Amino acid sequence: MQRKKKESPTVGILGGGQLGRMLALAFAKWDGDLLVLDRRGCPAEGVACELVEGDFSREEDVLRIGRRVDVLTIEIEHVHTGALRQLVAEGVQVHPRPEMLDVIADKGLQKQFYRSAGFPTASFELYESAEAIREAVRAGRLSLPFVQKARKGGYDGRGVFVVREEADLEHLLPLPSVVEDKVEIALELAVIAARNPSGELRTYEPVEMHFREGANLLDYLIAPAAVSDAHLAKAKKLAAELISAMDLCGLLAVEMFLTPSGDLLINEAAPRPHNSGHHTIEAAPCSQFEQHLRAILDLPLGDTRLRSPALMMNLLGPEDYQGPLPWRRYEALLGLPDVHLHLYGKKESRPFRKMGHLSLLAPSRQELMRKMEEAVGRMENVGASRLMWRLRR
Repeated sequence: MQRKKKESPTVGILGGGQLGRMLALAFAKWDGDLLVLDRRGCPAEGVACELVEGDFSREEDVLRIGRRVDVLTIEIEHVHTGALRQLVAEGVQVHPRPEMLDVIADKGLQKQFYRSAGFPTASFELYESAEAIREAVRAGRLSLPFVQKARKGGYDGRGVFVVREEADLEHLLPLPSVVEDKVEIALELAVIAARNPSGELRTYEPVEMHFREGANLLDYLIAPAAVSDAHLAKAKKLAAELISAMDLCGLLAVEMFLTPSGDLLINEAAPRPHNSGHHTIEAAPCSQFEQHLRAILDLPLGDTRLRSPALMMNLLGPEDYQGPLPWRRYEALLGLPDVHLHLYGKKESRPFRKMGHLSLLAPSRQELMRKMEEAVGRMENVGASRLMWRLRR
């Protein structure tokens, strides 16, 4: 079925979390309508042109929004891809393409793609159950330490378990899993690549990522990453090659390990805006959110250069508190120069829930770290000071 092209596009997003909210804010600069499918009260409500109430994992709800838009995209991988295939057959532009979304949403298939396409990644095996993993250890086919990752459903640090000693085997995730070698890591990097249907491709500067111990959640990132020019170029090349190999339009965020020996290994990828690109709202001429919209609408891609060294820090819910978290508790941050506060409009704070982020700009890495320490000092009353444990211990 051919659809008639309109002067102003109607864009649909499956998911109205913080990524959907920031996509809607970026789209608001242009003409056209943007619809979001999610539950009432989601962060994107009130920012999108229209909230379509529903569940992005239900076929009928995805079809309902998809038949109202020209282009449909996602802010989360766990959507009903059968409905997306049907919409493609009906002439709706769907990005990322459903076939590759099925691969990426299953960490086992994702890792197999890297292996078959010749991309560097940590050694891995697939297991159907926790008992199968324990049996492999008993038989000597699997050695500790290793990392267990649920094949489906993991998000924001959930679905990952590091097995360091035999006692940990009793706490394995009871799910079909990827088990990969626990490689030695010098630094974790991420690169966001963008590609449109016309074949134009751009990458943002690689960032280095620092994670919260035990929660597998990003604490903060720094751009550009403190690695050699050769590693910066290699990381960008890997991300560009991967988005092309996957034949994706929109964004692809590629997380990588840099080993002490200088090798780059692809950890995992996400075909959407990503936590590792939030700093681009202030630090790049074209943010990752505008870039994703440009790419899926087949518009010229925007400038990805880094205007300034930048640091992005997640604002997580205090680990000992659940309930409303008034934004005024962050107001002390607003007096800091070139510190930009983004809150996600979430009605309830929960332990380690992403409530917002800070973007900091400064001429040097040293000044960025000083600013972060000052910002964390001002947030001690909202439970964020543990972000600085590495610097203060």
